[in-house]
Amino acid sequence: MLKPRLFDIVLIGAGPAGCACAYQLAESGLTVAIIEKNIFPRDKICGDALSADVVNQLYRMNTNLAEAFLKRNPKQVSKGVRFFAPNNKSLDIHFTNPKHKEAVGFVMKRLNFDAFFVEQLMNVSNVSVFENHKAIQINHQGESVVVKTDKATFQAKMIIGADGANSIVNRKLSNNKIDKKHHSGGVRQYFENVKWNDAHGLIELHFYKEIIPGYFWIFPLPENQANVGLGMLSSEISKQNINLKQKFTELIENHPNLKSRFKNAKPLETIKGFGLPLGSKKKQLSGDHFLLLGDAANLIDPFTGEGIGNAIRSGRIAAEHIKKAFKERRFDADFNKKYDTNIYQAMWNELRVSKSLQNLLKISMAF
Repeated sequence: MLKPRLFDIVLIGAGPAGCACAYQLAESGLTVAIIEKNIFPRDKICGDALSADVVNQLYRMNTNLAEAFLKRNPKQVSKGVRFFAPNNKSLDIHFTNPKHKEAVGFVMKRLNFDAFFVEQLMNVSNVSVFENHKAIQINHQGESVVVKTDKATFQAKMIIGADGANSIVNRKLSNNKIDKKHHSGGVRQYFENVKWNDAHGLIELHFYKEIIPGYFWIFPLPENQANVGLGMLSSEISKQNINLKQKFTELIENHPNLKSRFKNAKPLETIKGFGLPLGSKKKQLSGDHFLLLGDAANLIDPFTGEGIGNAIRSGRIAAEHIKKAFKERRFDADFNKKYDTNIYQAMWNELRVSKSLQNLLKISMAF
């Protein structure tokens, strides 16, 4: 039996949260192994919208990182949001961003954004990326954690769960359970040749009575493509016995705001489903020798469904906590609770407001 590969930190998941954490640990003197089950570039089912906060978080990490992202293509400039109300009326809100005068954000396929982020780590000397390694077992062993993948075994003082909604770190090491009142189901399908009218450059959020609390979205992508999807609170999906894929197709084919726009549109893939663990309820984010980041920590905005900005922010906060943990040689649950505190100090007010907006939207549809 091969001996475990020894690192200070084993980080599972090379999405935005994991990459941000590893990037912030550059030159820390700590050795970091990133375990990723896929090979980049790889698809990640998502809305692909990158808010202003994503760009701002990159700037807070490193100006060169942010500037490299702004030069990276393909991506679509997002100049604002067009909201569609249940009465079919629309409202446009345009934004400006001091960091990028043309846009508040972008729409960029996660295939490309995540590959960009991973590339930034390839020349970081203390970070090793292990692609095509699926974590299958996690165990505490004395003052360490042992992670077994389908190809190797790793041992470290700290394990970081940045492995998304179905996080093995969350399942194995925390007491968190899925709560359908704080979880959404989503479907996504890429299209080309969607009719844009005058809204191209705006991301669209369609709030219709039959899918509240949730929304249908159309986000513009380069090369005449669009990310189209539907997200809805899981408790309502169960309560109303809704088939999301069927509802998605019904809206496209029958809704007066949508059917003419998709008349000549061509689907580029089958409809794909995914889960969104919402940040509307505080969760356990840490324990003995482990931290949870991003979607694994349930940090998705309950109203907008956006999670990438908070994922990057959690990676930044985690990296600072990890540095302190190694400085003080403290990896126990009591010490790591400081990480939970720091996360919610940074994000809870915003998450709480978003939950209130979600509730108000639901209530308003009852009248």
